[in-house]
Amino acid sequence: MPSACDSLLDDIEDMVTSHDPTPHERQFARRNIVPRPRRHQLQPAGEELQTDSVIPGTQKVWVRTWGCSHNSSDGEYMAGQLAASGYKITENPSDADLWLLNSCTVKNPAEDHFRNSIKKAQEQNKKVVVAGCVPQAQPRTDYLRELSIIGVQQIDRVVEVVDEAIKVFRHVDICHTYQCVCIAPDVYDPLFLSLSHSCLNACTYCKTKHARGDLASYPIEELVERARQSFQEGICEIWLTSEDTGAYGRDIGTDLPSLLWELVKEIPEGAMLRLGMTNPPYILEHLEEMVRILQHPRVYAFLHVPVQSASDSVLMDMKREYCCADFRRVTDFLQERVPGITIATDIICGFPGETEEDFEQTMELVRQYCFPSLFINQFYPRPGTPAAKMEQVPAHVKKQRTKELSALFHSYKPYDHKIGERQRVLVTEDSFDSQYYVAHNKFYEQVLVPKKPEFKGKMIEVDIYEAGKHYMKGRPVEDARVFTPSIAQPLQKGQVSGLPQVSLAAVKSDGHHLMSSVWTRFLYPLEK
Repeated sequence: MPSACDSLLDDIEDMVTSHDPTPHERQFARRNIVPRPRRHQLQPAGEELQTDSVIPGTQKVWVRTWGCSHNSSDGEYMAGQLAASGYKITENPSDADLWLLNSCTVKNPAEDHFRNSIKKAQEQNKKVVVAGCVPQAQPRTDYLRELSIIGVQQIDRVVEVVDEAIKVFRHVDICHTYQCVCIAPDVYDPLFLSLSHSCLNACTYCKTKHARGDLASYPIEELVERARQSFQEGICEIWLTSEDTGAYGRDIGTDLPSLLWELVKEIPEGAMLRLGMTNPPYILEHLEEMVRILQHPRVYAFLHVPVQSASDSVLMDMKREYCCADFRRVTDFLQERVPGITIATDIICGFPGETEEDFEQTMELVRQYCFPSLFINQFYPRPGTPAAKMEQVPAHVKKQRTKELSALFHSYKPYDHKIGERQRVLVTEDSFDSQYYVAHNKFYEQVLVPKKPEFKGKMIEVDIYEAGKHYMKGRPVEDARVFTPSIAQPLQKGQVSGLPQVSLAAVKSDGHHLMSSVWTRFLYPLEK
């Protein structure tokens, strides 16, 4: 006999029926409209409460995200939708009624943690909803069977999926008139503003392309309006995110510099904009423009440009579409014209076919540039990728190379020479140990400052008196001017913004809407 779970949808594509409106219709039906406040019916006096009756929207939800800043943006958006619908977002997984697990498919460890979290939730009798690239790329995987799934292009439907999971997997009734609200927080977290969906690459080791599909960029005017709203809401920092920021606009007849010049017009004094990751091929043709943008006082002089390997033969096997000389050209050009710029990069150790000579070329690149921010990844073959079918480097060799590169990275101190400097920094969050506030200077270098509430969300001047491998410590300058970045008074916690909301639609090159979603900044108070 079929179980109640047999009616669940194994593939996210099944969630869209022939009776649903097209993405284009959904976009225009929802332009100014987010989840309506629920009116919960009280039980009439004298009547017994039905024990199998569950009212969605009253439960606590724990949201866990793995992976890139784009995934973080998706996770934040889904949490905001749920908070606006009445759910309480909690930081305590054991206290939650449902776990929303937002996955990453780039590396094995991330998927392993995701799979283990599902198992742990089930052991604790928690309800589970899964999202992100893993279920999108492989929805019929055994450990995802009988779970509620949200695809990467259906995150705007998170409320209905969670509702049905809470109600013990009932039939999904699609509602087309969601509304958005914006609830102010008691923190000044950055806004993750996603520029596009997917990328133009076909790297042999990556499954993200399979999960997210073809590049689909959001229109400039809608991104600019969203940024404008965010600053009016009191946001002091915006992060631009994408699988490849540099590829933005190539599918809709524009480019990244065109977007950035429009965005910088909206940044108020005391607020900052941070650019996301860009691969070398798509930034080479815009170097002069990027220099001028990165020199702007309200744009961090920071760029994340993954090199992955300094060996051209390895890069060719990865299908990275550039050579190491291209990466050096980008780095040298920016460092020469934007003094002090922070260049962050990624390196994969032990890619199939990597020889000792290949690895030594990578080590030499790191010795030359002494990257202050370096993401080191030991290669893990992802099932279904071309790299998984290549001849693998022995595990002990991969581990040793990772260890050697890590030792090299930790052998130099990038910030010691900055002791004694006076810097202007933007204070945005608590430190990991909650002993300091975390701030960033113009070069997006981390500066720890005293934990004084009046500093949060403000730009202040500090004198650097100590430096570590990953941070500096700053002493606030007495009587220095403090900049409040919002162009309007920040909302108080729980206050609802009266601003019209922007709905962004990614557009295919043929002009059809690929996806629509209300990209509202949901600033929700967390349940401790």
